[in-house]
Amino acid sequence: MKQGKVIIISGPSGSGKTTLYKKLLANWKEKKEIIKAVSVTTRPKRPGEKHGHDYFFVSQKMFQYKKRNGHFLETEKVFDNYYGTPKKSVQDSLKTGKNVLLCIDVKGARIVRRKFPKAVAVFIKTSSLKVLAARLKGRGSEKKDIMRMRLQTAQEELKEIKKYDHVIINDNLRTAHGRLEAIIRAELAKWTGNSL
Repeated sequence: MKQGKVIIISGPSGSGKTTLYKKLLANWKEKKEIIKAVSVTTRPKRPGEKHGHDYFFVSQKMFQYKKRNGHFLETEKVFDNYYGTPKKSVQDSLKTGKNVLLCIDVKGARIVRRKFPKAVAVFIKTSSLKVLAARLKGRGSEKKDIMRMRLQTAQEELKEIKKYDHVIINDNLRTAHGRLEAIIRAELAKWTGNSL
């Protein structure tokens, strides 16, 4: 059995990467071929999020315990919260031929690509920082200092764009989703030798 492929969806906070990731999973017809990797985080739940589905929400103490014990494939501190990708679930899925979809930040993507050089990485961005700022403001959950930090981080993250296999400008969700779907299908077809 051919090992599965790691697919990374990444981009600045507010780019819509998580929305596209969820939409891709919800609409994907061959759901058994793509497994989502549920990240662990210390950040509080947002409205509508479910533990074990969107994230595994844990305390900082529990996160550090898991980190010390080699539980994570990669970890990152984003502002005041920690995020990590569980290593065992990713490895187990790949061994059984499942393709693993990761929705992670740019730093995490860099670490995962070092461990899985054949991973496909897709960078999601808005057409401008002005559009990104409007999105972050529209969330209504960002304080001004956090918004400023997110925009500064986004400027740094955009410098990594050349290291990605594909770039999608997400100014229209339907168009961006269609492009992402086409990219994933083409990449998996190349990997398996079958057309999806």
